[in-house]
Amino acid sequence: MIARTSLAAVVLALALAAGVATSPAQAERLIVSVSNHRVTVTPNYSGEELVLFGSVEKDASTPATRTSYDLVVTVSGPRADMVTRRKERKLGIWINTDSREFLKVPAYLALFSNRPFDAIASPEVTRRQQLGLNNVLLTQRVGPDYADVVPNDPFRSAFVRLRSQHGLYREETSAVTFLTPTLFRTGIPLPGEVPIGTYDVEIKLFSDGALVTKTDTAFEIVKVGFEQFVANSARNNGFAYGLATAFMALMTGWMASIVFRKD
Repeated sequence: MIARTSLAAVVLALALAAGVATSPAQAERLIVSVSNHRVTVTPNYSGEELVLFGSVEKDASTPATRTSYDLVVTVSGPRADMVTRRKERKLGIWINTDSREFLKVPAYLALFSNRPFDAIASPEVTRRQQLGLNNVLLTQRVGPDYADVVPNDPFRSAFVRLRSQHGLYREETSAVTFLTPTLFRTGIPLPGEVPIGTYDVEIKLFSDGALVTKTDTAFEIVKVGFEQFVANSARNNGFAYGLATAFMALMTGWMASIVFRKD
């Protein structure tokens, strides 16, 4: 029994050693950072632009023929459930006739690259790596099912279009600039109505149509000052916040009735 156990241990050790020996070594790695990891939102906040910069570090195993790269940066904000509604005019008025719920989708979504996605990789790779707004998975509730749909689905198209109009969804295929063959930068524009929360940044490096390596970083958007006090009160003391809001509404109505009273 002891000999059999020892033999099994030896076989397991050899298998692990073989797996380590045959696992491919990573020839490049990405070193990245953003200009500000904590963005503060004040009452007069109107938006700003962060800068993502980094470099590609090669090692001895990097193929000598690999001289050019492509880079895709995906920035996704806090996730939430959202609803897109379809309106139709009936009897002279516009009413909601249908709707589609999007589940846990990014409130902010931006994709940046140094050239068009279809020039970076094949359609199969772009779809698998979710390069471009058309390839990003946006889970929806379709009747009793949960699934993504084709990019030209009217609800999906309307959802992306409305978010894009507010600067919350964007796609720019010339936003990443290679300062040298291995140094790069890109801007991350944040509109004035940017949601509060943590933002994940994923950076993917491609060469000759294949994914070479990837890395990620993050930044946070927080409210400060009076807005933060109001947000914390609404979140942590909902009942007291509701009473205060109702009282302020009553006082405003009472004061308006006095000011505009006709004697």
